[in-house]
Amino acid sequence: MSSTSPGLFITFEGIDGSGKSTQMALCAEALQAAGYSVISTRNPGGTDFGLELRQILLHSKGAVFPMSELLLFIADRAQHMDEVVFPALQVGQIVLCDRHIDSTLAYQGYGRGLPLSTIQDLNTIALQGHPPDLTLLFDGEPEHLAQRVNRRGPADRMEGEKAEFHQRVREGFLAVAKENTERVRVLNALDSMEALHVQVMRIVLALLNE
Repeated sequence: MSSTSPGLFITFEGIDGSGKSTQMALCAEALQAAGYSVISTRNPGGTDFGLELRQILLHSKGAVFPMSELLLFIADRAQHMDEVVFPALQVGQIVLCDRHIDSTLAYQGYGRGLPLSTIQDLNTIALQGHPPDLTLLFDGEPEHLAQRVNRRGPADRMEGEKAEFHQRVREGFLAVAKENTERVRVLNALDSMEALHVQVMRIVLALLNE
């Protein structure tokens, strides 16, 4: 991809334990091996400012109320777009991002019960007219994926929520996918790592070749 061609913005989504981070790392490695310029990032936490917000969002020992939580995620997103995503796209890079707008709809909307219209309006402000070009959603039953999370060590604020919360989040992701069929591709998170990687690369390379 030349420095004069427009970049691509690809997000990796799913509930905790879905394997999205692993698949993003494999995708980045494969694209770089093929000669593409790739930047891997995450939301929240893709900037120094975002790292501080991530610590509050995931590890605060005090209460974080739903609307406060939402506004912190949006603040991180606005900073992230300006500092990381836009500059990379302007020079033709492929941006791979671990979580983005759909996580906020799923977790704070469907999970916490905040108004979806409010979240969509705030996301629109943060995005400044540039939503992801492609979203890969790794879907699976929360009880199965929770076993992976438990093997990773102590749970953060989101991971430690009750099973009912994670089920609502999963349903939220699937609802978003149903409403955005051109952008969101749903993959079975319980497939093998190798099989998922093949599917991911097939989808991503097809987009690059358009």
